Amino acid sequence: MNTLLPKSRVASATEMLEYVLPQHANLYGTVFGGQVMAWVDLCGVICAQRHSGRPCVTVFVDDLLFKRPVRIGQVVRLRAQMTAAFGTSMEIEVSVFGEDTVTGEQWPTLECRITFVAMSDELRPTAVPPLRLDSDAERDAHVGAAERRRQRLAKR
Repeated sequence: MNTLLPKSRVASATEMLEYVLPQHANLYGTVFGGQVMAWVDLCGVICAQRHSGRPCVTVFVDDLLFKRPVRIGQVVRLRAQMTAAFGTSMEIEVSVFGEDTVTGEQWPTLECRITFVAMSDELRPTAVPPLRLDSDAERDAHVGAAERRRQRLAKR
């Protein structure tokens, strides 16, 4: 039984900015997809660790669909927030936007969900606090996460 106190989404929400430099880019001057994926994982794990208060590991990433590239000299803006907390796992939604800091233009680049598991000092899954659901939108997001979790577990 989880006796940890519930935490709100706001308490663990995480934002990151990354400036796209030549070493982050491919031949076409756009950021490597793998680089964006690494930043997504980093932003997500910070959110998961803020919520759980424990080191966390990535266990699942859902479909990644790149919508529009980000070029050298532009900014990648990432935002991670909890959608659900289960016994030892958490689903985090990460939204990624491109931004041209000269013109102010911003555009959606990627959105995905990542499942993380909190780890004990003995390197075993450990309990995480429940997610406090403060709005209908948060409750709906949790229901969706529970269904995605059910489908993932059924494939095992």
